Amino acid sequence: MFDELLAHPGVREVSDLRSRFGFMAFHGGNLEKGTDDIAFAAAERSGASTYAIIQPPDLRWHLPSTTIDPAESPALACFLDHVEVVVTVHGYGREGLFTTLLLGGRNRRLAEHVGLHLRAGLPDYEIRDQLEQIPRELRGMHPENPVNRPPAAGVQVELPPRVRGLGPYWEQRPHKRGPDGRVSHTEALIASLAAAARSWSVDLGMSSVAR
Repeated sequence: MFDELLAHPGVREVSDLRSRFGFMAFHGGNLEKGTDDIAFAAAERSGASTYAIIQPPDLRWHLPSTTIDPAESPALACFLDHVEVVVTVHGYGREGLFTTLLLGGRNRRLAEHVGLHLRAGLPDYEIRDQLEQIPRELRGMHPENPVNRPPAAGVQVELPPRVRGLGPYWEQRPHKRGPDGRVSHTEALIASLAAAARSWSVDLGMSSVAR
Protein backbone atom coordinates (compact mmCIF):
# COMPACT_ATOMS: atom_id res chain seq x y z
CA MET A 1 0.00 0.00 0.00
CA PHE A 2 2.90 2.39 0.63
CA ASP A 3 3.98 2.25 -2.99
CA GLU A 4 0.38 2.99 -4.03
CA LEU A 5 0.36 6.09 -1.83
CA LEU A 6 3.63 7.32 -3.32
CA ALA A 7 2.24 6.80 -6.84
CA HIS A 8 -0.99 8.68 -6.11
CA PRO A 9 -1.35 11.94 -8.07
CA GLY A 10 -0.20 14.93 -6.09
CA VAL A 11 1.69 13.01 -3.39
CA ARG A 12 5.27 14.26 -2.97
CA GLU A 13 8.33 12.86 -1.23
CA VAL A 14 10.79 15.48 -0.05
CA SER A 15 14.23 14.67 1.36
CA ASP A 16 17.23 16.82 2.21
CA LEU A 17 20.37 15.22 3.67
CA ARG A 18 22.40 17.35 6.06
CA SER A 19 23.58 16.16 9.48
CA ARG A 20 23.13 12.67 10.95
CA PHE A 21 20.25 13.97 13.07
CA GLY A 22 17.00 13.71 11.14
CA PHE A 23 13.42 14.98 11.23
CA MET A 24 10.59 13.09 9.51
CA ALA A 25 6.95 13.90 8.72
CA PHE A 26 5.63 11.01 6.64
CA HIS A 27 2.00 11.83 7.45
CA GLY A 28 2.40 15.39 6.19
CA GLY A 29 0.40 17.67 3.95
CA ASN A 30 -3.36 17.39 4.26
CA LEU A 31 -3.23 14.33 6.54
CA GLU A 32 -1.62 15.48 9.82
CA LYS A 33 -1.59 19.16 9.04
CA GLY A 34 1.39 21.27 9.98
CA THR A 35 3.71 18.35 10.70
CA ASP A 36 5.81 18.75 7.55
CA ASP A 37 6.17 22.51 8.07
CA ILE A 38 7.33 21.92 11.65
CA ALA A 39 9.82 19.23 10.62
CA PHE A 40 11.22 21.32 7.75
CA ALA A 41 11.60 24.45 9.89
CA ALA A 42 13.24 22.64 12.81
CA ALA A 43 15.65 20.91 10.43
CA GLU A 44 16.52 24.15 8.64
CA ARG A 45 17.32 25.90 11.91
CA SER A 46 19.44 23.04 13.25
CA GLY A 47 21.19 21.77 10.10
CA ALA A 48 19.39 18.44 10.40
CA SER A 49 18.29 16.12 7.60
CA THR A 50 14.64 15.83 6.60
CA TYR A 51 12.26 13.37 4.97
CA ALA A 52 8.56 14.01 4.42
CA ILE A 53 5.59 12.72 2.49
CA ILE A 54 3.19 15.52 1.59
CA GLN A 55 -0.39 14.68 0.65
CA PRO A 56 -2.32 17.11 -1.57
CA PRO A 57 -5.40 19.05 -0.39
CA ASP A 58 -7.82 16.51 -1.87
CA LEU A 59 -6.31 13.47 -0.12
CA ARG A 60 -6.29 12.13 3.44
CA TRP A 61 -4.84 8.62 3.22
CA HIS A 62 -3.54 7.31 6.54
CA LEU A 63 -1.17 4.36 6.47
CA PRO A 64 0.06 2.84 9.74
CA SER A 65 3.64 3.82 10.46
CA THR A 66 4.74 0.18 10.28
CA THR A 67 3.79 0.08 6.58
CA ILE A 68 6.10 2.98 5.65
CA ASP A 69 8.72 0.63 4.22
CA PRO A 70 12.10 1.84 2.91
CA ALA A 71 12.15 -1.16 0.55
CA GLU A 72 9.43 0.65 -1.44
CA SER A 73 11.08 4.09 -1.46
CA PRO A 74 14.68 4.77 -2.52
CA ALA A 75 14.43 8.27 -1.02
CA LEU A 76 13.37 6.92 2.38
CA ALA A 77 16.03 4.19 2.26
CA CYS A 78 18.71 6.78 1.49
CA PHE A 79 17.52 9.01 4.34
CA LEU A 80 17.53 6.17 6.86
CA ASP A 81 20.99 5.07 5.75
CA HIS A 82 22.27 8.62 6.25
CA VAL A 83 20.93 9.49 9.71
CA GLU A 84 21.97 8.09 13.07
CA VAL A 85 18.90 9.23 15.00
CA VAL A 86 15.54 10.73 14.09
CA VAL A 87 12.55 12.68 15.42
CA THR A 88 9.31 11.86 13.64
CA VAL A 89 6.63 14.57 13.81
CA HIS A 90 3.01 13.41 13.98
CA GLY A 91 -0.36 14.96 14.71
CA TYR A 92 -3.08 13.52 16.93
CA GLY A 93 -6.21 14.68 18.68
CA ARG A 94 -7.90 13.22 21.75
CA GLU A 95 -10.42 14.59 24.21
CA GLY A 96 -8.67 15.91 27.28
CA LEU A 97 -5.23 15.95 25.63
CA PHE A 98 -5.42 19.12 23.56
CA THR A 99 -2.41 20.62 25.35
CA THR A 100 -0.42 17.38 25.77
CA LEU A 101 2.62 16.38 23.68
CA LEU A 102 3.58 12.69 23.66
CA LEU A 103 7.18 11.51 23.17
CA GLY A 104 7.34 7.85 22.14
CA GLY A 105 9.92 5.86 20.19
CA ARG A 106 12.76 3.64 21.33
CA ASN A 107 15.45 6.20 22.07
CA ARG A 108 14.37 7.09 25.57
CA ARG A 109 17.40 9.25 26.35
CA LEU A 110 16.62 11.40 23.35
CA ALA A 111 12.97 11.54 24.46
CA GLU A 112 14.07 12.98 27.80
CA HIS A 113 16.41 15.41 26.03
CA VAL A 114 13.67 16.62 23.67
CA GLY A 115 11.25 16.78 26.60
CA LEU A 116 13.53 19.15 28.52
CA HIS A 117 13.64 21.57 25.59
CA LEU A 118 9.88 21.36 24.99
CA ARG A 119 9.09 22.07 28.63
CA ALA A 120 11.32 25.13 28.54
CA GLY A 121 9.77 26.45 25.33
CA LEU A 122 6.13 25.47 25.88
CA PRO A 123 5.33 26.03 29.57
CA ASP A 124 1.57 25.97 28.94
CA TYR A 125 1.70 22.40 27.60
CA GLU A 126 2.12 19.05 29.31
CA ILE A 127 5.06 17.02 27.94
CA ARG A 128 4.83 13.27 28.49
CA ASP A 129 8.15 11.51 27.92
CA GLN A 130 7.53 8.46 30.11
CA LEU A 131 6.15 5.53 28.13
CA GLU A 132 3.71 4.46 30.81
CA GLN A 133 2.03 7.88 30.51
CA ILE A 134 1.43 7.46 26.75
CA PRO A 135 -1.46 5.46 25.24
CA ARG A 136 0.01 2.17 24.02
CA GLU A 137 -1.04 2.72 20.39
CA LEU A 138 0.83 6.06 20.35
CA ARG A 139 4.11 4.87 21.87
CA GLY A 140 5.84 4.15 18.55
CA MET A 141 7.81 1.15 19.80
CA HIS A 142 7.38 -1.28 16.90
CA PRO A 143 10.74 -2.08 15.26
CA GLU A 144 9.30 -1.54 11.77
CA ASN A 145 8.14 1.96 12.60
CA PRO A 146 10.51 4.33 10.71
CA VAL A 147 11.30 6.13 13.97
CA ASN A 148 13.11 3.00 15.14
CA ARG A 149 14.95 2.08 11.93
CA PRO A 150 18.06 4.32 12.24
CA PRO A 151 21.00 2.85 14.22
CA ALA A 152 20.16 4.85 17.36
CA ALA A 153 16.36 4.79 16.68
CA GLY A 154 14.54 7.98 17.63
CA VAL A 155 11.57 9.78 19.16
CA GLN A 156 7.99 9.87 17.92
CA VAL A 157 6.54 13.29 18.77
CA GLU A 158 2.72 13.38 18.78
CA LEU A 159 1.37 16.92 18.56
CA PRO A 160 -2.21 17.97 19.40
CA PRO A 161 -3.93 20.46 17.08
CA ARG A 162 -3.42 23.54 19.24
CA VAL A 163 0.38 23.51 19.14
CA ARG A 164 0.18 23.08 15.36
CA GLY A 165 -1.97 26.24 15.12
CA LEU A 166 -5.21 24.36 14.41
CA GLY A 167 -8.64 24.11 16.00
CA PRO A 168 -11.17 26.46 17.61
CA TYR A 169 -8.63 28.03 19.98
CA TRP A 170 -6.83 29.71 17.06
CA GLU A 171 -9.94 30.17 14.95
CA GLN A 172 -11.07 32.58 17.66
CA ARG A 173 -7.70 34.38 17.56
CA PRO A 174 -6.92 34.98 13.86
CA HIS A 175 -4.95 38.12 14.78
CA LYS A 176 -2.40 35.94 16.59
CA ARG A 177 -0.91 34.56 13.37
CA GLY A 178 2.37 35.90 12.07
CA PRO A 179 3.06 36.87 8.47
CA ASP A 180 4.14 33.28 7.72
CA GLY A 181 0.81 31.96 9.02
CA ARG A 182 2.30 30.36 12.14
CA VAL A 183 1.11 31.05 15.66
CA SER A 184 3.43 31.72 18.60
CA HIS A 185 2.99 28.22 20.03
CA THR A 186 4.15 26.63 16.79
CA GLU A 187 7.12 28.98 16.61
CA ALA A 188 8.09 28.01 20.16
CA LEU A 189 7.72 24.33 19.28
CA ILE A 190 9.98 24.68 16.23
CA ALA A 191 12.59 26.59 18.22
CA SER A 192 12.56 23.93 20.95
CA LEU A 193 12.93 21.03 18.51
CA ALA A 194 15.75 22.81 16.70
CA ALA A 195 17.55 23.49 19.98
CA ALA A 196 17.20 19.84 20.97
CA ALA A 197 18.68 18.74 17.64
CA ARG A 198 21.59 21.18 17.83
CA SER A 199 22.55 20.11 21.35
CA TRP A 200 22.19 16.35 20.87
CA SER A 201 25.26 14.19 20.40
CA VAL A 202 24.67 11.28 18.03
CA ASP A 203 27.64 9.57 19.72
CA LEU A 204 25.30 8.45 22.50
CA GLY A 205 24.25 5.80 19.99
CA MET A 206 22.59 2.50 20.74
CA SER A 207 23.08 2.73 24.50
CA SER A 208 20.04 5.04 24.49
CA VAL A 209 17.69 2.59 22.78
CA ALA A 210 14.94 0.72 24.65
CA ARG A 211 14.55 -2.94 23.82
